[in-house]
Amino acid sequence: MASLLDEVLGTQPSPATELVVATAVLALLVVTARPVWRYARNIITIAHEGGHALVAVLVGRRLSGIRLHSDTSGLTLSRGKPRGLGMVLTLLAGYVAPSLLGLGGAALLAAGRITLLLWLAIALLLAVLIMVRNGYGFLAVLVTSAAVFAVSWFTDAAVQATFAYLGVWFLLVGGVRPVGELQRLRWRGRSPESDADQLARLTRVPGLAWVGLFGLVNLAALVAGCLLLLPLPGPR
Repeated sequence: MASLLDEVLGTQPSPATELVVATAVLALLVVTARPVWRYARNIITIAHEGGHALVAVLVGRRLSGIRLHSDTSGLTLSRGKPRGLGMVLTLLAGYVAPSLLGLGGAALLAAGRITLLLWLAIALLLAVLIMVRNGYGFLAVLVTSAAVFAVSWFTDAAVQATFAYLGVWFLLVGGVRPVGELQRLRWRGRSPESDADQLARLTRVPGLAWVGLFGLVNLAALVAGCLLLLPLPGPR
């Protein structure tokens, strides 16, 4: 147990720059290739709904459950006041959660905490798993958790580093695309109950402004993540 704790809390050597760049390019391809994105987006949805759930608990709401659907949509139900700051923060958390998780992961990778990142990911996924209330959602989170555990437990340091960097890049890049998808649905009138529209009704701030805020936060997280993970040009 002491040895395991030392390994989890210890630092690991940073991978080669070529691997960091290659995983960034691969994550970009996954996000931009529609056939692959259709399935990979489930991970973004898990992070999105997990963000709603975490903030709901932090602001004192009573979490009822999480549902994840095969079309990569999701729903987080919580009990509490239908208005007020707590509800606003809960709604605000969803679209920014993947990118902020990615930024946190980038900070851990920059500090050489690859193993700690993987084990924190497992802990967060298990916390979501406990609250999932439908079969597809349970299976999606279980498979994702099992994949992260298998990599962290059965593979060597090189594979773990590749997996960790790819996952963080995917959250950073993949957090941006759903914001554009949200606005396209809103233009077509197909998403009247979106987070942005619910925030607009609660705050009287236009839904487009909330979409813009989601986009700014996620782009800022992506830029900050790049600065943390990619080597800067010039002398040291």
